[in-house]
Amino acid sequence: MTLNVLIVDDSPVMRSFVKRVLKMSGLETGLLLEAGDGKQALAVMQEHPMDLVLTDINMPEMNGEQLLRTLQADAVLRKTPVVVVSTDARLDRVDQMMSLGASGYVTKPFTPEGLRHEVERVLGVAHV
Repeated sequence: MTLNVLIVDDSPVMRSFVKRVLKMSGLETGLLLEAGDGKQALAVMQEHPMDLVLTDINMPEMNGEQLLRTLQADAVLRKTPVVVVSTDARLDRVDQMMSLGASGYVTKPFTPEGLRHEVERVLGVAHV
C-alpha cells in the first residue's frame, strides 16, 4: 500500500524531520506533502487526495484542533485518518483530540518505529 501523506506543522524543520522519519520507517510512501497550518492543509487536501494527515496542534492561522473540527464537518475529508503529532502528552489533551476525530496520537520526540507503529495501527496495515 502506497501512502499519500500530508504533514502539517508550522515548523519547516519539524516537517522535514517527519518526512525523513516516514522514509526511514519502512512505510511505502507516495506523495509526501507539507502544510504550515490548518488552512494550508485544507487547500492541499482539496487538490490532492490524502491517505493520512499527520498534524501538530499548536500552529498559527488554523491550529490542529480547528483543522480536526473542519475535517469532521466535511463529508469527504472526514474519512481521511488524522494522527496528531505533538509535544503535548497530557491525557486530557490526547482525549480531547481523539474526541474531535483524531485516529491516533504520537508524542514528540518519537522514534521512526513508534511513528510507523501508530500509522500502521490507524490504517490497519502490517509492516512487511
